[in-house]
Amino acid sequence: MYVPAAKSLIVALLCLCSLVAGRAMADSQPVDSGWEYRWGDSPFTEQGVPEWTQEAAPDQWHSIAFPSNPPGRSGREHVWFRVPLPSGEWQTPVLYVFSVDLITQVWMDGRKIYQYGQFDDQGRGRFEGWPWHGIPLPDDYENQLIYFRVFSNYTDIGLWGEVSVMDHSDLVLYILGNSLEALIVAGFSALIALLAMIFALVQTEKKTLASIALFALSSSVFLVSESQASLLIADRPLLWDYLAAGSYYLLPVALGLMLEQWLTDYRPWLINLIWKLHLVYVVGAIGLALSGVIDLSSTFPPFDAMLLVSLSVITVVVVRRFAGMRREQQILLLAYGVFCILLLVDMAVAHGVLPWGRVPVSWGTLAFSLAVVLISLWHYSSTQRALQRLNLSLEQQVAVRTQKAESLARREQARARLLTFENEKSRVLGDVITRLQDCFGLQQAFGRLAETMPDLCSPLKGTLYRHTGDGVYEPVSVWGYGDQTPGTPDHLNADSLPRPTRSQTPLPEASSEQEAPYLCFWINVESASQGQVTEGVLLLEGVEIFTHEESDYGAARLFAALDQAIQRIGLTLSSIVLREELQKFSYEDALTGLKNRRYFDQLFEHETAVAERNGEPLSLLIVDIDHFKIFNDSHGHEAGDQALRDVALALQRQFRESDVICRYGGEEFVAILPGAGTDDARERAEQLCAAIRQLSVTVPEKARERVTVSVGVASWPDSGGEPEQLVRLADKALYQAKQRGRDRVAVYRASDH
Repeated sequence: MYVPAAKSLIVALLCLCSLVAGRAMADSQPVDSGWEYRWGDSPFTEQGVPEWTQEAAPDQWHSIAFPSNPPGRSGREHVWFRVPLPSGEWQTPVLYVFSVDLITQVWMDGRKIYQYGQFDDQGRGRFEGWPWHGIPLPDDYENQLIYFRVFSNYTDIGLWGEVSVMDHSDLVLYILGNSLEALIVAGFSALIALLAMIFALVQTEKKTLASIALFALSSSVFLVSESQASLLIADRPLLWDYLAAGSYYLLPVALGLMLEQWLTDYRPWLINLIWKLHLVYVVGAIGLALSGVIDLSSTFPPFDAMLLVSLSVITVVVVRRFAGMRREQQILLLAYGVFCILLLVDMAVAHGVLPWGRVPVSWGTLAFSLAVVLISLWHYSSTQRALQRLNLSLEQQVAVRTQKAESLARREQARARLLTFENEKSRVLGDVITRLQDCFGLQQAFGRLAETMPDLCSPLKGTLYRHTGDGVYEPVSVWGYGDQTPGTPDHLNADSLPRPTRSQTPLPEASSEQEAPYLCFWINVESASQGQVTEGVLLLEGVEIFTHEESDYGAARLFAALDQAIQRIGLTLSSIVLREELQKFSYEDALTGLKNRRYFDQLFEHETAVAERNGEPLSLLIVDIDHFKIFNDSHGHEAGDQALRDVALALQRQFRESDVICRYGGEEFVAILPGAGTDDARERAEQLCAAIRQLSVTVPEKARERVTVSVGVASWPDSGGEPEQLVRLADKALYQAKQRGRDRVAVYRASDH
């Protein structure tokens, strides 16, 4: 019974809107021709009548298309406008003016018929709001001149929007017709704000919902305050302008808070800074205006400029992260973008960049509100479907949980038996690790592994393979088969190794039509020179434990224990290999703290191979201290050592962490620059020379001495040849730098040779 009533109410409301809008559009006569302006303020007669309204003075008045912002203002704050009023048949005629910047008096036939704002003795006054004006006209107004006296210290001066004549009875309908759309959208947005605030109190995403509520509330207040119908609610223009300014200034704060929550993983410090700056501006601008320090009107232009910059920065940040947002966030952001575009168009109209026209800012607010509603409905629908699926699966879950409980009971019985078994395996593993740690090399360690692996892997039978160095893995230990022939292969090839089994993968199932399933474990060893190498392979047959249903739990535990044991063995073998390599090589230069020649030779071979394989550039710099022998002979070895240390420190500061700097020998240093081309290498070499020139080496009992360096640069592939030839080519470039006078950079180029 309520549905027909609701439909009737909606139809009646729509008819009323159409009637109001239609009559408002039909019963008005624009005053859009014959306008003239005159800069300055008129003197007044003794009777208080402006002299300019009593004299024609055609040479002092200039034509203008619309009475706003005449040319040649040059800081002037007073202007007069006049226009002959058109004829028409009106019962109670009024002149409707959309707005005036900032205060005005209206004169006709030597009489002041209207005034908004207070003019002092100098013809100035304070800002008192931007209301619309309905100026009553006398009955004999037709074809008479009407004068407007305007004062403005704002960026705009004069009338704004539209000027038309209509009946007083039609004025209210005209205002309502122009404001009805904004009022309806404002009410809808206010409802969205209320719901978002309620959900913010009970949901987990409180800050996001609170920011949505702040935007919806701000836009709602903004639409009501900016609508002309606000004066029909309360005839307090300045109060409505304060509300419009506050809500307008809070819009970027709401957007910044919302984006900061959505982009929290990316640490959006720019977004955080923007909304905080706008919040400070809101408090400062409104506070200063209320205290009378500044006019409220003067706070709009700086904010519009700041908003334009903020929206540009936010757009750049959001575009880079847009693809990573959730779908509902993207929809809300697009809706907000529509609102911002309309807001910018309205701003352009307000500042005269675009011709005047009514910008439907309420459409942007409506798009955002509808997006919130649609997303909420989508979430509600998804929740309902999830609840239905949950209800349908409850019985199935009860049955599954019953089966799981029975299975857990059986596993608990097996667990008690397995605890003793696992403790024994842990003891065996501890013994294996201890024996391996006593080994001096990898060969000895694998010998002991071959002895202890059968005890560690029982009751499973299998084979342990060792890498022979030719891409072939040969068995070093076989157990569990007795007199039978082992089911594992005689040898394995590196190119066709079985993939390792991981504890996360399901255990294989045996089949009567195929051979017993294998468990494969790779024994990986970390080496400083070769990286990770698969040094051994363990193959185990598990047909017995995988064919008994009641042993699933025990098989999984046994497999997990084996997986962990092999990883521990790999770590122990890695420590043995590293210990061997550390004993074999010493890579650090004691004097400078840099890597030495041996380290360079080994690493350079690796870097050239990587560069050639990946097709990436590689640059090499050879740095030589100029006249070091003379410096050493003149100031002593202590000063020479200090010079080497200072140059080494400068090298470390000038290059990236990914670059490698080594002492090549004597007073020579080398730098390997992976990924750097010729231009980049030359630039960094020149920066190094400039930095060394600023060095002052401490010389005992003397003033500090300066040193310089010569640098030879060679880059692959720009220098030609193979990457391995970079040392020789860089050395040639160094020789060229010395020949040219030292303290400079020379680059080897294939075209020069």
